[in-house]
Amino acid sequence: MEIIRRNKKFIIIGLLPALLFYTVFVMYPIVRSFFYGFYNWNGLGQPIYIGLKNFKEILTDQVFWLSLRNNIFLVVASIFGQIPIGLIIAIVLSRKLKGVGFFRSAFFMPMILSTVVVGLLWTTILNSQIGILNHVLQSIGLEKLAKDWLGDPKYAMYTVSGVVIWQFIGLYMIIFLAALQNVPEEIMEAADIDGASELKKLFSITLPMMWDTIIAAVVLCIAGSMRSFDLVFVLTGGGPAHSTELMATYMYNKTFTVYKYGYGSAVSLVIFVISFSFILVSRLLMSQKKNVA
Repeated sequence: MEIIRRNKKFIIIGLLPALLFYTVFVMYPIVRSFFYGFYNWNGLGQPIYIGLKNFKEILTDQVFWLSLRNNIFLVVASIFGQIPIGLIIAIVLSRKLKGVGFFRSAFFMPMILSTVVVGLLWTTILNSQIGILNHVLQSIGLEKLAKDWLGDPKYAMYTVSGVVIWQFIGLYMIIFLAALQNVPEEIMEAADIDGASELKKLFSITLPMMWDTIIAAVVLCIAGSMRSFDLVFVLTGGGPAHSTELMATYMYNKTFTVYKYGYGSAVSLVIFVISFSFILVSRLLMSQKKNVA
């Protein structure tokens, strides 16, 4: 801290270019987009102020409510898929096992791949005609389980959620591995001397000491799931029949397909409010649980 105080001016000067760049190319467009939510604008002509009409239209659009439902489903699936699986993998790979470095890299590999590449990869795997998944199921006598994974509205959202979970497990594995390294070995050794089982140590020592990290992971998971777009867009484009439509794909289609830039900006503001509310509620609930514990 003393070093930071002594070099405060140099730190500020060093941060200014990045802060200026971020403000001009990120913060200003976001604020400007919220501003256009109150206008009727096609992206070319003069914006016309219409007040809350865009928001009223959003509230009466059934596709929007469907996209919100799908987004909530994806948030829940991600929280209860990515975080527990990532935590379990982190706990296993925190042990001194043979080849642990390889497995850490393997689980983290989907994170460093381009989302477009991941989408095209799974589109090929899940193809109902030439996909390897259906081919394997048919070859082992389980042809009844072969589905049109991305083309059937009954299964499409479950399939998309599974792909999203698969891609981001590695992120939470790395986060939890870092948190596990901060658990004092002396406490674990004392628990071993007292004869505590592995499950007892997990729920009484490890998880409570990692709770702040888990809260942060949940916030990241909610924020990431609420703004999911690219992977879903490559996999299904929001179809079939809007069965995988998310709020981000809904906003994209309204903005760049029918050129309702003002309406799309209003949707982006609604996404921001809903995402912030979910994050705030989740933090309050998990903080209360921590205080009770």
